[in-house]
Amino acid sequence: MEFTCNLEENLLALEQELQTRSYRPGRAVAFVVTKPKLREVFAARFRDRVVHHLLYNYLAPIYEPRFIYDSWACRVGKGTHGAMQRLQDFAWQASEGGRNRECYYLQMDIKSFFTSIDKQCLYDIFARNIKREEILWLTRVIIFHDPARDIPPQLNSPPKLFRQLPRDKSLFTVEKGRGLPIGNLTSQFFANVYLNELDCFVKHVLKAKRYVRYVDDWVIVAGSMAELRAYEREITAFTESALELTIQAKKTVVGRVSDGIDFVGYIVRPHYVLVRRRVVWQYRRALEHAFDERARKKVVTAYKGHMLKANSYALCGVS
Repeated sequence: MEFTCNLEENLLALEQELQTRSYRPGRAVAFVVTKPKLREVFAARFRDRVVHHLLYNYLAPIYEPRFIYDSWACRVGKGTHGAMQRLQDFAWQASEGGRNRECYYLQMDIKSFFTSIDKQCLYDIFARNIKREEILWLTRVIIFHDPARDIPPQLNSPPKLFRQLPRDKSLFTVEKGRGLPIGNLTSQFFANVYLNELDCFVKHVLKAKRYVRYVDDWVIVAGSMAELRAYEREITAFTESALELTIQAKKTVVGRVSDGIDFVGYIVRPHYVLVRRRVVWQYRRALEHAFDERARKKVVTAYKGHMLKANSYALCGVS
């Protein structure tokens, strides 16, 4: 509201800063969310979000054709439901149309992904493809801006919550030159550009046929456990050498597809899909705390869209 009350003057001032390359991101608002887990968020000022959209609108048409089909995060028409359905399709194909042929899956993710992104490595990826100097300049400004250190942010959560964050999950404590703020459109887009390097490696070098990624969580389905173990070794080496990221070894899983794959809030099998237990627990807990019928309807509406995509008619109250 503050920005739009004097919209024309603010836009012209912003345009002038961009043309003279004097633009610098302003002070962010930092806070910590506790559900589903402790996570640090930086909210940019509105005028900075205008610039984020400007840059995104230029870069997205360049990079969207470069992204593989099965990169499902933060793209138009590429949400969690589509990612889940795509994984089930892969499970169905690998089990020979659901005829119970034994098949396996490899699931991996990155340790502290957003706070581990190497800014120079990310910028170098853009520099290979973007030729317009003014766009490269703005990309560099946004990538290398440190919202935790350049301008101390406004803290909208108690300091004790920030102290509870592990050192590798906070921009206040990660090493300089690493980390993108969760909460910005550019961070989500940059993350896809960064991990597109991994996507291309998996699809074009390893030739994995059934691969799906949602943010930093990905699954490969194959007919051989030995094949998946080989993929695991190659991917681990690639992410460390080419992207300077670390695989979260404790969360790496190689298992039977028939046991179910825990992915984007669902347990996926070739024949059916279940809602993850934690989501069911959160749903029931929210219903218990609904203080009247109106609040209860809001809870049901909020969760029903997720549950209707699974075999969960009893949970939805649908017979």
